[in-house]
Amino acid sequence: MAFPYMEAVVGFMILMYIFETYLDLRQHAALKLPTLPRTLEGVISQEKFEKSRAYSLDKSYFNFVHEFVNILMESAILLFGVLPWFWKKSGNFLLFAGLNAENEILHTLAFLAGMMIWSQITDLPFSLYSTFVIEARHGFNKQTIWLFFRDLFKGMCLAIILGPPIVSAIIVIVQKGGPYLAIYLWAFMFVLSLVMMTLYPVLIAPLFNKFTPLQEGELREKIEKLAASLNFPLKKLFVVDGSTRSSHSNAYMYGFYKNKRIVLYDTLIQQCKDDEEIVAVLAHELGHWKLNHTMYSFIAVQILTLLQFGGYTLVRNSTDLFRSFGFDTQPVLIGLIIFQHTVIPLQHLVSFGLNLVSRSFEFQADAFAKKLGYSSPLRAALVKLQEENLSAMNTDPWYSAYHYSHPPLVERLAALDESSKKTD
Repeated sequence: MAFPYMEAVVGFMILMYIFETYLDLRQHAALKLPTLPRTLEGVISQEKFEKSRAYSLDKSYFNFVHEFVNILMESAILLFGVLPWFWKKSGNFLLFAGLNAENEILHTLAFLAGMMIWSQITDLPFSLYSTFVIEARHGFNKQTIWLFFRDLFKGMCLAIILGPPIVSAIIVIVQKGGPYLAIYLWAFMFVLSLVMMTLYPVLIAPLFNKFTPLQEGELREKIEKLAASLNFPLKKLFVVDGSTRSSHSNAYMYGFYKNKRIVLYDTLIQQCKDDEEIVAVLAHELGHWKLNHTMYSFIAVQILTLLQFGGYTLVRNSTDLFRSFGFDTQPVLIGLIIFQHTVIPLQHLVSFGLNLVSRSFEFQADAFAKKLGYSSPLRAALVKLQEENLSAMNTDPWYSAYHYSHPPLVERLAALDESSKKTD
């Protein structure tokens, strides 16, 4: 008797849903606490705390509903054989259109097109509610319904333009890869990631946001001075109009080798009235670069990608695996989808491990900024960003350990204070 792979996958998905719902309930209880953590008393205003609490609880209620609908849909899709049914229907569509349904690339693209439409339809109500009800209720949403659908349309157009050549290449590689298939797949994805990292900020991101050079002045001089002191090859310094969509704030950097760029959200500049606070945030970000965190993360992703493709090559010809999910044939894309479902347990463990490493990197980057003399402005900036973004003030330790890639504010401030005591 063949192993019931599909039933095992659904069973694990439900178990993970129960476990994560338990963590969500713990976090929901923490969000309901009527008082600030002791560390934040006198640091965060009561008004901001009440607003943060209301915002976090709204998102928490929404998350319960969203996750419940997701697990119902995902389980039903697998248990009722929706994937093999949709695969057959996509083949019928090709025949109706006068195309060759035996061509796996065409069949796969038709299947993906239908899945993309289905995904957009089922996710649209949640996206609209999150953006135009929750985010708007708490003063974050700045985009109009026209801008929302324009962004959605642009995203679908990009998927239609970029998806077919990428999917076609993967299918051809799998069909002709032979014993070195995993290496060929990894090499293709490695090159693709480099190309996308190069093209995204130059060609794709400007389709959604406006990037303008940071104007000459004291802030620009301070940032350039900081970058020069660390030998950071800063070539361009941009401000992005994040305020056209949301009042949430951020900053990031990108680029290869000696062609680095820094991007500041206009909301960050508006919220941090003191230039030193903005520079402190960038000192933290530059700490990630100086300490090679970005490189380590990139290498880790490449290793995991290679291991995943290696695992896929071991099961891609398993007739029992495909039949368990209702497929009589063994299409390349379906094999990748099924494999992703079967390694869900490992993915959760890997995600948890990466979060642990990421939180460690955040502490290290904070300590790096402190060594540069930005302890006080960094502390002030972290508090300001927590207030302005209405981030959760009370967090359950189990929930944050499992979900958060960044430590909660309480832990970051405690770490900065602890390092200050050691210095003293």
